[in-house]
Amino acid sequence: MVYDYVRWEEKVIANAAKKKGVDLKLVDSKDVSLLLDNDYEKEFGDVVLQRCLSYFRSLHLTATLEAKGVSVVNNFNVAIVAGNKLFTTLALLKAGIPTPQTVLSFAPESALKSLEKLGYPAVLKPTIGSWGRLVALLKDRDSAEAIFEDREHMFPLYQIYYIQEFVKRPPRDIRSIVIDDRVVAAIYRVSLSGNWKTNMALGAKAENCPITKELEDICARASKAVGGGILGVDCMESPDGLLVHEVNNTTEFKNTVPATGVDIPGLIIDYLVKLRK
Repeated sequence: MVYDYVRWEEKVIANAAKKKGVDLKLVDSKDVSLLLDNDYEKEFGDVVLQRCLSYFRSLHLTATLEAKGVSVVNNFNVAIVAGNKLFTTLALLKAGIPTPQTVLSFAPESALKSLEKLGYPAVLKPTIGSWGRLVALLKDRDSAEAIFEDREHMFPLYQIYYIQEFVKRPPRDIRSIVIDDRVVAAIYRVSLSGNWKTNMALGAKAENCPITKELEDICARASKAVGGGILGVDCMESPDGLLVHEVNNTTEFKNTVPATGVDIPGLIIDYLVKLRK
C-alpha cells in the first residue's frame, strides 16, 4: 500500500491485512525514488493499493508503476477519470447514467451565457478537488460575476468553469462504497446545519442507507463507467430518481464503517488477494 498521509483508512486497511495473514507492505510515497528505465520494482510486490491523498502524486506514481508492469488499484485510467469531475461526467453520460445537467466554459463571459441557459441557482465546482473546497453556489448573476472575478486570479485549473444545476433534493446525499462493481455499503450524508453542502468534512452526519435495487444498479453502472476498482459513488435523490454527481477514486470510508457495520477494510484486502491469484 502506497500512501502520503496515514489516515484512519490506511490504519484499518493495514490492520485488516494483518488479521487475515496478508503480507501488506506500507510504502510512504514521499520516500519513493524510481529509476524510470529499470525493470519491475520487486519492492512493490504483486499488487499495489494506491492510497495517496494527493491526486497528482497518486496519478504520477501509478503511471510509473504500471509502466514497470506493477498492478495498481485503482489503475491509471480510473484515477484520471474518477479524479476529475469533468471526465467523470463525460464517462457517466457516455454510459447513459443519470447525472446533473452540466455546462463547461473557459471564460467568465461564456460561463455567464451558459448560466442563462442552465438557470439559477447553480453550482460551480473545481474539476479536481475534494471535501467541498472551492465549491460555490451561484444564486444569481451578481454572485456569479463576483465569484468568477475571483477565479480569474487563481491557478489556471480554477479558470475551467464546470457548472452543474442545483438539484432539488432532501438535505442529504448518498455515498456508496463500490468494490469490484459491487455496492458493499452506503450512507446518507445528512446536513445538520442546513448547509446545502453535505460533505462529511463540513460537519454532515452519517446514517446507514439501505441498498435498494435502484441504488445498487446505478452505482454499479457508474463504477463500470469509470473503469471499476475500489470507488466511492455519490448520488442525489432528485424528483426524477437518483442522479450520480461524483465518483471518488481514493475514497474515504471512516464514517461508513461505524454507520453500517460493514467491514470495508476487510473487503478491500479480500479484493486485492483475489486480484493476486
